[in-house]
Amino acid sequence: MSLTLSTKTTPFPYAAIAIATYTQKADLNYDESVTGVTLDLDGVQYTTEDEVVYALAKAGALDADSPKAATYSALARTLPTVTGVSDILSILDLINNHLAYHTFLVTNVITAVDWLLWGAIRASIRTVGLLKNGQHVHALRWFSHLESLETTQTALASVTAAKANKARNTKTAASFALGLQNAKQGEVVTRFPPEPSGYLHIGHAKAAMLNQYFAKMYNGKLIIRFDDTNPTKEKTEFEETILEDLSLLNIQGDSITHTSDYFDTTYDLAIQLIKAGKAYTDDTEQALMREERGKGVASAHRDDSVEDNLKHFSEMKAGTPDGVRWCLRAKISVDDQNKALRDPVIYRCNLIPHHRTGDRWKIYPTYDFACPVVDSIEGVTHALRTNEYRERNAQYYWMIDALALRPVHIWDFSRLNFIYTLLSKRKLHWFVDNKLVKGWDDPRFPTIRGIRRRGMTVEALSQFMLAQGPSQAIVSLEWDSIWAINKKVIDPIAPRLWAIITDNIVPVTVNGAPESAEVKQLPLHKKDSTVGQKNVVYTKTILMEQEDAASFEDNEEITLMDWGNALVQSKTIGPHGEITSLTMNLHLEGDFRQTKKKITWLAQPTDGHRLIDITLLDYDYLITKKKLEEDDDVKDFVTPVSEFREAAFTDANAAALKKGDIIQFERKGYYIFDGAEDGKLEFIKIPDGRAANLASKAAGKDTAGRGVLVTTSKPALSGVGSQPASRMYEVAKVCGEQPVTPVSSTMYEVKSVYE
Repeated sequence: MSLTLSTKTTPFPYAAIAIATYTQKADLNYDESVTGVTLDLDGVQYTTEDEVVYALAKAGALDADSPKAATYSALARTLPTVTGVSDILSILDLINNHLAYHTFLVTNVITAVDWLLWGAIRASIRTVGLLKNGQHVHALRWFSHLESLETTQTALASVTAAKANKARNTKTAASFALGLQNAKQGEVVTRFPPEPSGYLHIGHAKAAMLNQYFAKMYNGKLIIRFDDTNPTKEKTEFEETILEDLSLLNIQGDSITHTSDYFDTTYDLAIQLIKAGKAYTDDTEQALMREERGKGVASAHRDDSVEDNLKHFSEMKAGTPDGVRWCLRAKISVDDQNKALRDPVIYRCNLIPHHRTGDRWKIYPTYDFACPVVDSIEGVTHALRTNEYRERNAQYYWMIDALALRPVHIWDFSRLNFIYTLLSKRKLHWFVDNKLVKGWDDPRFPTIRGIRRRGMTVEALSQFMLAQGPSQAIVSLEWDSIWAINKKVIDPIAPRLWAIITDNIVPVTVNGAPESAEVKQLPLHKKDSTVGQKNVVYTKTILMEQEDAASFEDNEEITLMDWGNALVQSKTIGPHGEITSLTMNLHLEGDFRQTKKKITWLAQPTDGHRLIDITLLDYDYLITKKKLEEDDDVKDFVTPVSEFREAAFTDANAAALKKGDIIQFERKGYYIFDGAEDGKLEFIKIPDGRAANLASKAAGKDTAGRGVLVTTSKPALSGVGSQPASRMYEVAKVCGEQPVTPVSSTMYEVKSVYE
């Protein structure tokens, strides 16, 4: 038994979905290809909303046959056609007058007519707006009750989820509308070929997810292949961590291979090229070779004999002193407009032992040679590559043609770039080597481990990558969109706790509070009781932050969150303008909706109810320039201070957290628990996608190009605590210092409040 409908149905059949969940007689099935609404119930189909509602009402014993039922049923059918405000108000007046003496429309329980009329009102934005203007209190009470039912909320949530899924699928489908060239179901093979020389970063995530996406789309296979052709950089530990990173992304290859598995094959194919006159050995120095290739000048060894080339290649393989001077180059072109075709190097010497093959080999194929060869041998049908390789696509195809290998389709997409972010392994290594970060999982790093440690969820990452799709546009993206997606993922499930900054913390005496500590259990998430419960301690003395205390006016009424309202009776001010203590009178009969300030607080610790010392961490970008150019030296753009720590207290509820748990410190933001250090629990702030929170704090520069961190203090306002030091970088005025021109005025002179 199912109720099938589309989210595009107009007017939307709210009554049908609400009564379906209320009676639990039909499952909701959203299908965007259908029109209208269809109920399959006990072998019978119902295709209008009235029929559906009455059929479900009968099945759930909610039907009521009376003249009143017929009247309000007709009213529900009429309401969607009424557009005039006066006509809508007349209908609402009629409903309101009736409900002044009745709980529901027909009987003392909910019937089909209640759902029909509720659904008609719910489907009209104008009617809902007029109902909520406060003039129809009885009708609003009835309407709100029906909408607040758990089953109704479930039905409405299903609509929201279906619309979100439709938008996500539509966007993803549009992104991937082109598909893969000459792809056949069940035959597509893709590969993700990371070099085991570092940790995966967010750019790799896009490539990995696209490869898996297309493999699944065509019911094909995904190969995880380690491109281990450079023993200088590569380590076994990186292979293990890359596989762990892929697992974090829910990416599982159908097979795991290594380019080194094919060293014998690539060596034989290199010999084949030499014998065919399509490759030659060269001992030209690197700088001169680069210059000759740039100018389109042939190497002095380009026309050496096959015998000489084989001899030199044999010396290279043996790693002799003479052999290490040589390399092997493909004989493609001297002066092609595409410089990637100007006799690229395809083999070079390296005497460092390989982490898998040991010292067996002294020569290794370059990526440009090994990649097309191994792709063809392993059965790859489509090689997905970032479009920075586009000029080398012709080189890829030349290798396959020259060796008469099975062809492979190249399908390229744009590289993923973010502002203020380095994705170069070499530059990331520099930060690690110079101990400017704490490791490859530093929260400031764009590595998968780094962004995961900062609170990025796999679900948000996946949604973002698939939404990007195979775009060809080369742009530097802002971080706000991906963190905004992440916020939507974590907000519904993050437990709510409180944290109070310890600097200049203010003790508050609350008159009317219990003399001894009282503990109440409250939900960790007000909108989802399944998240769990927390213990809240109520005492006569509480603690709150200096910033909050300094903002209170005398006799101001404020709301103590999860407690009630209180009136500020008095405050004590210290020698530097800071608030040193407050006294408040509890005013629980006050209306929290009328107060402007909702304040978090913690009970003053006692032996039985201790507070926990914590550190709140926030981060800036590692560099001060949005995008580094080729000739920029990263050392000139390092953000001087990119980690910020604040000491705070939280309550004992935090003791139950495990490393990696995500919470919300209310009024502060979302945080991920990062473990303990020096006896303090550490919480890393998770960006929420708001542009202001993601802006680089490194606004100023000195003559060396480095951001200069300064702290500035504003003069204290009269009667208010001193303002906290700023973390922002000092910026010189655009127009320089301007002279102050005296102005003659007949107005009374007023002394500055800052003096």
